[in-house]
Amino acid sequence: MRSFSYPVTLTPEREAGGYTVRFRDLPEAVTYGRDRREALEQAADCLEEAIANRIVMKMEIPVASPARRNQATVPVPAAMAAKAAVYLAMKEAGVSSTILARRLGCDEKEARRMLDPRHPTKLPRLQAALVALGKRLIVGMEERAA
Repeated sequence: MRSFSYPVTLTPEREAGGYTVRFRDLPEAVTYGRDRREALEQAADCLEEAIANRIVMKMEIPVASPARRNQATVPVPAAMAAKAAVYLAMKEAGVSSTILARRLGCDEKEARRMLDPRHPTKLPRLQAALVALGKRLIVGMEERAA
């Protein structure tokens, strides 16, 4: 099972205050927060943008490393995680948007939009795409990081 929750490193900034936020699995994802709460909020937004960019640029989306002791993890927002799952499933199966559209009985434009990070594709449609690709979407819940 593939998880879209990535470990984050919060580094205190002695002079400026606040925290610099980095993801070791996504080196391009760097942000900042004035306190721990804001740093984790900014981390979620930064992570979503990094995953969206990787989809648009047709880059690899790395498997999340295990969190180290006392290290927080940040989940990719649900809609983007579902789009990333479709992207990875298509890539793994060697399926184009045209083939996916045929499997779903829809227009190729709709299938293409499923991978557009800015298009608000409904979750049931992404779930149907995953089923058409031989996968299933599993949603989980955990305590929010403090």
